[in-house]
Amino acid sequence: MQVYLESLGCRLNTAETETLAQHFAGAGCEVVTAPEAADVIVLNSCAVTAQASRKSRHRLHTLHRLSPQARLAVVGCWATADAALAATLPGVMWIIPNADKARAVEIITGIEAAPAAWAPGRWGHTRAFLAVQDGCDHACTYCITRLLRGPARSRPFDDAVRAARDLVEQGAQEIVLTGVSLGAYGHDLGLDHGLAMLVEAILQMTAVPRLRLSSVEPWDVDEVLLRQWVNPRLCRQLHLPLQSGSDAVLKRMGRRTNTAQFAALVAAARAISPDIAITTDVIVGFPGETEADFAASLDFVARMAFARLHVFPYSERAGTPAIRLPGAVPAATRAARAARMRALGEQLAAEYRRRFIGQMLPVLWEQQDEGGYWRGLTDNYLEVATQSEHNLYNQITPAQVL
Repeated sequence: MQVYLESLGCRLNTAETETLAQHFAGAGCEVVTAPEAADVIVLNSCAVTAQASRKSRHRLHTLHRLSPQARLAVVGCWATADAALAATLPGVMWIIPNADKARAVEIITGIEAAPAAWAPGRWGHTRAFLAVQDGCDHACTYCITRLLRGPARSRPFDDAVRAARDLVEQGAQEIVLTGVSLGAYGHDLGLDHGLAMLVEAILQMTAVPRLRLSSVEPWDVDEVLLRQWVNPRLCRQLHLPLQSGSDAVLKRMGRRTNTAQFAALVAAARAISPDIAITTDVIVGFPGETEADFAASLDFVARMAFARLHVFPYSERAGTPAIRLPGAVPAATRAARAARMRALGEQLAAEYRRRFIGQMLPVLWEQQDEGGYWRGLTDNYLEVATQSEHNLYNQITPAQVL
């Protein structure tokens, strides 16, 4: 059986897709890199916003058109949220919700087998995405993910460290720790400072050159975790979801922070690692967001000088408390605000990049494009390209930023 896998949405989905690929290989399947070559196509779907749900649906149509002979499996969040609609799409044979995702390979192949080893680039990445946590116990009023993923739960500590060690032995130059609520790692295991403990253990017990964290909620970042950035092998990037720069909007969102606390956290992180890339998510057009609220959000984002900004117009999601809030913002206004916030994000990202012009930074090279340029990432998440006669794949080498 030839299997093609594709992932939409978050880094946890990416980690899960890599794990599925390893299990398919362990079951004797050939994991292929093009849908046209596949007997089975697996899409790990996303439903975090209405646009993400549409993208999942449209991508399934496209995959069926590219490979009409293939049987399609839709797994993950959109399969959980819209199973009835997914069942009507052409070519769809399996609908596997999050609760059954771990059994997806067995459901599709009928074989329960040990996973094959991870290999750099074998599943589409040189970075290795390691899922150590799933689910969420927070109650942000706009979020459907916690409804689709369930309560917070952590991978056992020793198992997580062992998995990291295996990835290093199999060639990983960078490991990215992922989870729906990564900062809550270990809470259900009775661990204080669980994520900090895990980071420290991986850095001490493996020789991984680079360890990176995916998104961490601001209330889960404390001094113990921040101290881990003293180790230069912990990548100088911290993704802190802000969602709004207006305290009034944050309160309606059910966020467990305010702008003063967020600003203090950013300052503390930069005090330990001055060049750290602080990246974030922002939602615009949340119910009740006035022009004054939006202006406050723009101002706060500018003052935080984020290195990268992911901007989302608010999206109504069935089953979330926010859908019942008054003061709906017209769709056109949401779109206009999103465009203004994205423009600010591009300006801030350019300003952050300019700080490093002329510096020599270590780059993990991931792919060579059609023009012959090798492309990769610095530890502080700058995208870099270079021409070289040598094969740089999955190597970390210094490069001068121009």
